[in-house]
Amino acid sequence: MLNALLPFLLMQVGIAPTMPTFSDLPPELRDRPAREEVASPRPRATTALDTCLKLAASDPARARTLADEWISRTTGAQRAAGSHCLGIATANSGDWAAAAAAFLAARGDADEPRFRARMSALAGSALLAQGEPDAALAALDVGQVDAAGDAELSGALQLDRASALVSLGRETDAAAALSEARAAVPQDAQAWLLSATLSRRLGDMTGAQTFIEQAAALDPRDPAVGLEAGVIAALDGRDEAARKSFESVVAASPESEQGVAAQRYLVQLAGE
Repeated sequence: MLNALLPFLLMQVGIAPTMPTFSDLPPELRDRPAREEVASPRPRATTALDTCLKLAASDPARARTLADEWISRTTGAQRAAGSHCLGIATANSGDWAAAAAAFLAARGDADEPRFRARMSALAGSALLAQGEPDAALAALDVGQVDAAGDAELSGALQLDRASALVSLGRETDAAAALSEARAAVPQDAQAWLLSATLSRRLGDMTGAQTFIEQAAALDPRDPAVGLEAGVIAALDGRDEAARKSFESVVAASPESEQGVAAQRYLVQLAGE
């Protein structure tokens, strides 16, 4: 069975091989409500940012023009908010280099640590999308300093740090970053899923199984979790467990990337 599956399993080489690649818009770059205010405390600045971010989602080119004008006329926290919007608009246009530059500019103009940390996280995601893990790691490391005391933000930064470290071939450091993420955000299934994937890559099947069980307990409907559970079981010689995991993914999400992969693995299992 393992020899039959191996060509496909070897395709699962990334730290998050079943998640969208960075050619897709990273979740961090979507316009999601922040847990705290991100711009100047003045209502006008908050309203302007909300308007610009909504426009960035529907018409990135217009939002970019608006943000450029905003940046040219303001300073400090107001300019940081404009750069934030510019980063979202350029990211939505697929211009990762410009997005990273905008987020870093926003961080440079801001004083509030949590806002700075979020801009570091966004810059790191954009730089990873651009294929620059070294620069991404540098941005994320700065963000970790600013995120001190905010467990959720620190955990998110550590997850991105792990991705950058894997890209740089620093798997041991990536494992340490994931350990920090699990400690900071123990209810985040992604932290456990990525830990399972990395442990599998490193040949630690016992650790991989422990991590994927926790990911499944936290988010049993995530097809990425089910697919990873099946891959771990297959590589560990537990054919029936692998089959059940793959079948659950196909049943729950047949048209998804994970569902297609699971169906492919089931065909291989059937032909053993």
